[in-house]
Amino acid sequence: MTRSKDSSTSLRIAIQKSGRLTDKTVSLLQGIGVEFDNYKRNLMVKTRNFDVELLLLRDDDIPEYVQDGICDLGFVGANERAEKNSDVTVLRGLNYGRCRLSIAAPKNGG
Repeated sequence: MTRSKDSSTSLRIAIQKSGRLTDKTVSLLQGIGVEFDNYKRNLMVKTRNFDVELLLLRDDDIPEYVQDGICDLGFVGANERAEKNSDVTVLRGLNYGRCRLSIAAPKNGG
């Protein structure tokens, strides 16, 4: 499923609706001058000053939305991209949202 070529919006960006990356991604977008309201209560937000829509999605859906052409860009953790084996291009790492892998086992090894 891809966007129609006559879509009225020039750019559609997927961001995480809630989770570790949401606040930093919203701050990044607002920091570069993208103006929008009510992102916590909507699935789609039209920006006020650019021809851009933000889609607020579950993080594990973002790679698929970008790969399928529903969204033009997406902010997602590298782990989600790798887990989905998505055919998308990483434009830039943003150096936030780091995670840690911890492994636990019983002391007796059993």
